[in-house]
Amino acid sequence: MAIAAFSTVVEWYDFTLYLYLATVLSRVFFGGGAGSLSVTLGGFAVAYLMRPLGAAVFGHVGDRFGRRRMMLLSMALMTTAMLATAAMPTYAQIGAASGWLLLLLRCVMAFSVGGEYTGVVAYLLEGAHRRRRGLVTSSAAAASEIGGLLAAAAAALTVAAMAPAELDDWGWRLPFLFGALLAGAVLLARARLEESPEFERQIAARTVPERPLRQVLMRHRMAIARGFAVSALGSITYYVGITYVPAFVTESGVMAEDEALWLSTAAALMVIFVTPFVGILSDRIGRRPVLLCVGVLSVLVPAAAFAAMGGGSYGAALIGALLLASLGGAVSAVGAVATAEQFPGEGRLTGLALGATAATALFGGLAPFAAQMLVQATGRPAVPGLMIAAVALCVLPVFMKMPETRPTQ
Repeated sequence: MAIAAFSTVVEWYDFTLYLYLATVLSRVFFGGGAGSLSVTLGGFAVAYLMRPLGAAVFGHVGDRFGRRRMMLLSMALMTTAMLATAAMPTYAQIGAASGWLLLLLRCVMAFSVGGEYTGVVAYLLEGAHRRRRGLVTSSAAAASEIGGLLAAAAAALTVAAMAPAELDDWGWRLPFLFGALLAGAVLLARARLEESPEFERQIAARTVPERPLRQVLMRHRMAIARGFAVSALGSITYYVGITYVPAFVTESGVMAEDEALWLSTAAALMVIFVTPFVGILSDRIGRRPVLLCVGVLSVLVPAAAFAAMGGGSYGAALIGALLLASLGGAVSAVGAVATAEQFPGEGRLTGLALGATAATALFGGLAPFAAQMLVQATGRPAVPGLMIAAVALCVLPVFMKMPETRPTQ
């Protein structure tokens, strides 16, 4: 279980590094002209659409052949994609083709991550004590933020330590190369993983589904819808409220690139701090009350936080970023266990792929791009927060009717 949780560190380091280096990559791969940042974020959004496909493919492998085999395959693909990114030719070397190659590798990365996170969440849930599922499963969310923290810190150190010419020439490769080495180390460690006790139970009982997709679609359509709602709020609070913030404050002129990345580091620490407490709280009082609470806060807090961050004050930017990080961490912590518990062990990974990962593609990958476009079109810094509030208002009725899934014994 420790190896599985640590794997999420590597997964999220590799995946979010692209966003933390978005302004640098916009120069390196897209020429740095007008609109290049929007194109870079748009590439992230397009690649993100591969996550549901990856989750469905790897989910079938995990439900049919075991969680361990699925996690080995997904990490092998991720290692390859990161190493290839570190060796990519730039716009200065091959022109616009570099941007297309970068997009292709991001699609491969998103495909592998689509199966990776759902596999780890299921593995942790199925190995945890029934009354500690919230805490243990939330460690996947905390570990992912440690990965985000490493990505933000690596990006900040690289940007701060190098002259702009060196950074754009070769320095940007170093954080991606480090990620490839981390992924390779986790791949070796995963070779020693035990299989999930839940999947071993299915083998013993001969209940392993032959067609997981068909079984989930026929028996668990409402569970898919509930998982979609939970993940929609979790995705937009994370990707707009946390990972989009560096680009937002940089484009607003509030902070320089290196300062904005250190702000993200502080936000990541806040998420890591909040996550286990929310996981414990969900074990104590239930998933539904915690979801309702974070849903209401998601309506009230984000617009004011973004307005404060866009006002030009360092102090206001820090407070706003920490508030948004606390909210995003809370939603991710309870969302991990709440979505996984919507499904029985048979077909659980496929169910997560259809519900949670599909919502992540729409409200995660597309959200930073949409936020950037809306801010540019309206000139109003509160718009990204209003996006979060709108999603929260839509999913709150689902949370109100959601059955409690916390085990009582």
